[in-house]
Amino acid sequence: MTNDQKEKIIRFRRKGYGYTDIGRKLDISKDTVKSFCRRNGLLVSTNQPTEDWDICRECGKPLIQQEKRKKQIFCCKSCREKWWKENADKVNQKAIYTFVCARCGKPFTAYGNKNRKYCSHNCYIADRFGGGDDE
Repeated sequence: MTNDQKEKIIRFRRKGYGYTDIGRKLDISKDTVKSFCRRNGLLVSTNQPTEDWDICRECGKPLIQQEKRKKQIFCCKSCREKWWKENADKVNQKAIYTFVCARCGKPFTAYGNKNRKYCSHNCYIADRFGGGDDE
């Protein structure tokens, strides 16, 4: 580990970064970061939220923030979609609606659309254009 990396670890740790985030940012193992912090008394983290950091939430790549623009949290669309799929329970979703499908009668939930009528595209097509009664 270089002296520059050691200084950065100290700086990041004091800002509240966790071992994994520091390791991703500096491209070194989180265990290396953890042992360095233990040896140097850097055990306390303020646990700031990941949104304040300039690394992608999903892959840990550095992000380039642009002035007068909304702060980025993901480096690309695929990272954003992957994180949302894996962490759906962590997201505070306020616009969840519960419905009963107009075609098959099954209850279902939808996020962000309060006017849904069908649980799936197949039910929509079957009800709208006629189709097999296999559902």
